[in-house]
Amino acid sequence: MTVPRKQYTAEFKAQIIELADHGRPVSELAQEFGVSAGLIHTWRRKASQQPQIGSGGAGAVGDQDVADELRLLRRRVADLQLENDILKKAAVILGTKPQPRSGK
Repeated sequence: MTVPRKQYTAEFKAQIIELADHGRPVSELAQEFGVSAGLIHTWRRKASQQPQIGSGGAGAVGDQDVADELRLLRRRVADLQLENDILKKAAVILGTKPQPRSGK
């Protein structure tokens, strides 16, 4: 007969990881919350390996807005570069010289 594995919520794991990151000893946290120290170390290792911004993972409040804005701005830059390349090719085809870039 196997014993079912205990499942912990993401919020519970995040709270323990935060306490450990703020200097609480892992052994003390393990004893207080009834979780093995090895499991807490595993949670911390996995949390540190996950990218936080733009990944869809749980980051700090406002990180999602910043990631969305960055994604939008990068898309806009790519669109403008494409438009610029098209205009340069059109200028060559029409026989006009492209305007010199100002050294700003």
